[in-house]
This record gives sequence, structure tokens and C-alpha cells, in this order.
Amino acid sequence: MRVAFFTDSFHEINGVAHTSRQLDGFARRRGLPFLSVHAGDQTGQQRTGNHVELSLKRSRVALPLDQNMSFDMAFARHWPRVVEALRQFQPEVLHITGPSDVGLLGAMAAHRLGIPMLASWHTNLHEYAGKRLGSMVAWAMPEMARKKVEKAAEDKSLDALCLFYSFAQLLLAPNQELQEMLERKTKRSCQLMHRGVDRELFHPQRRTRRDGEIVLGFCGRLRPEKNVRLLRKIEEMLIAEGVTNYRFLIVGDGSEREWLAQNLKSADLPGVLRGEELAEAYANMDVFLFPSWTDTFGNVILEALACGAPCVVTGGGGPKFLVENEVSGVVCGSDAKFVATAAALARNGEARRRLREGALHSKFVQTWDDVFEDLYAAYRECAKLGLSGRSLMPSPSVSL
Repeated sequence: MRVAFFTDSFHEINGVAHTSRQLDGFARRRGLPFLSVHAGDQTGQQRTGNHVELSLKRSRVALPLDQNMSFDMAFARHWPRVVEALRQFQPEVLHITGPSDVGLLGAMAAHRLGIPMLASWHTNLHEYAGKRLGSMVAWAMPEMARKKVEKAAEDKSLDALCLFYSFAQLLLAPNQELQEMLERKTKRSCQLMHRGVDRELFHPQRRTRRDGEIVLGFCGRLRPEKNVRLLRKIEEMLIAEGVTNYRFLIVGDGSEREWLAQNLKSADLPGVLRGEELAEAYANMDVFLFPSWTDTFGNVILEALACGAPCVVTGGGGPKFLVENEVSGVVCGSDAKFVATAAALARNGEARRRLREGALHSKFVQTWDDVFEDLYAAYRECAKLGLSGRSLMPSPSVSL
């Protein structure tokens, strides 16, 4: 399969970027014909064997969205370069990861040039829109009114996202709930796309600790939607119950890092870690805490499980599908249950050992190669849909 891949994020530190880099590396290792299109510091194209990388620089009018993320209102200036790259590469399928400036350009190219398009859902942008708008207007209205504003923003954003995704021939979702929602709202076929783990890097032998301290860990972007302020409530419960031999290990960066540093009494915040340092951090955690209600998957959960850290997650989004309740961790239906569960595990060494054993044998921890072999099967199906169902395209296609 000749695949053109337009990703929202590639060089940044987040789940989409990590998955995109892994896919790019898989194609390089296998010598597969692969056109990788993403934003970068400079505009340019580089070919290595069957692999072509097209990097597109954002302009000064790019709007900041998140840490190291932006949307370039003038990104369409790259249209001639993108069309020429596609003309030379001749893809059989085009894969986009979302409605970013890169994704919109890719979707427009697929439509205009008649390339079968596959779209993968990675982030619940509609939930982010609601929460962030709510935080912006919180000072100006009572809580009930704010929640109505959040809900309206979330609903309208979801409608717009589903309209965008309906332009693809085939969809991929990270969990069953999103799979069902996308099929219902877009009237398109949607398959599950799992995530993988580098089993050579992430394994329990990375553990270096031999002390009796209880390390409660987190890894991810330190942003409001990650619900990381809940860690303070866990600490308050531990202190109230007389537990003193604990420490939080919080890996990552973001706007909440300063708040955590100021409000947690016993916490290490090393910032962003990579490679062996990250794997060692996971392996040194006794419990991995992931209080987010908005994540669609949670790559970090798989990495923690591979290192033997049992996971406490919420019942929202995709993480609950990665943890076998009371086997490899605990799935909690409320913030209060999350706090109580984390504190209980900090007190109960036998429960931690039992869940650690379950984590090490988790059925959800797969290699990236297994994940991407399934993805290429989806590419082949998408190409067939494009060839047999041209009427699915909103308007007549234009040949390369």
C-alpha cells in the first residue's frame, strides 16, 4: 500500500505525536512506500528510499491551541506543494488524524484528487472545547449557567467534528464508545485502532528502587482536562489517615505543573522524560494514577502496565477499556472513588502486589508492529471502498 499520512502532531509530546512517530518508524523499518506530511520548523521535503517526509512550517498568524500546538490560518499557502508531493507519490490511500491545519489540507487534497481517505479519531476535541470555554467564562456567570455553556459548546463542536469525519471512506476509533458514536453520527464504517508499546524499552527490570517508600505516579500533559488537581485530595486523605511514607512522581509539563509544585507536600516533578529515563520512572511507580475523564485512549497506561505498575483510572473515555478491573488495576466511577482507591492501595501492599501481577500479564499490552499490521489491513479496506464507492465522495473526484 502506498500511504500518504497527514498528522495533527508529530514532533510534540502527546499521544497523537507518539503514535505518528511510531507509524512513521514502522514504515521506515519495513521499507514501505510512505509519504509523511506534518508541521515542522522548516518547510522542505526529504526522500529516503520509499519514505518521503514533507515538513510544512506554520506562519506567524498561527493561533496557539495548546502547549506547542497551534493552528495556522494561512496554512493553505502550502497547497501547491502538497498537491505536487501527492502527484509524485501517487498514494492509494490518504490517512488524516484530525481537523488540524494539516488534516484539513489533507482532507481537501483527498477530496479534490479522488484519493480514498481514512480518518482516525485521537482526541475528544469537543470536550476540550466545552471545558476550556467554561473556564474562560467561569468568573462571569454562576455554575449552572456555566455548565449549560459548556454543554452547548461541546454539542456544537461534536456536530462539526462528525461532519468533518463523514468525508472519509473509513474511520478508526480508539475505543468502543467512540466507535459506536462515530458510526451513528457519520453513517460511516468505523474500526478500532489500538496502540502499542515498545516491550524492549518498557519492562519491570527497569526498576531501580529498593526502599519502602510508596510512589504514586502520573505521566502526561499537565493540563486542566487531565484532572491532575485530584492528586492533592489523595494526599490530603493519606495525611489524614497517618500515611507518611509516600511520594508522588509526576512526569510531564503544562500549565498545572506550578500549581502541583505549590500544593503537593511530597512530589517530584522532573518534567518531560523520554526513553530509558521514562521507562525507569514507570518501573519505579508502585501505582499509576490517571484521573482524566476526557482521554480517548491513554498510551501512558499501556506503558505503565508493561512496567508492572497497576493503574487506577476513571470510568470516562478510553482508559477504562485498558484496565481489567481488580485484575491489573481499578476503574473508578467518580472522583471520590478514585481518591479512596488510590489511598487504599497506598496502605495495602498485598493489594498492590496482586494488581502488579495482573499488570505484567495484561492482555491489552501489544507491540507496535501488531498494531500497525492491523492498520495496514484497514488501509487496504479503505482503498477498496474508494474504488468501489466513488459515490461516497461529496462531489466528483479529480484524477491525479
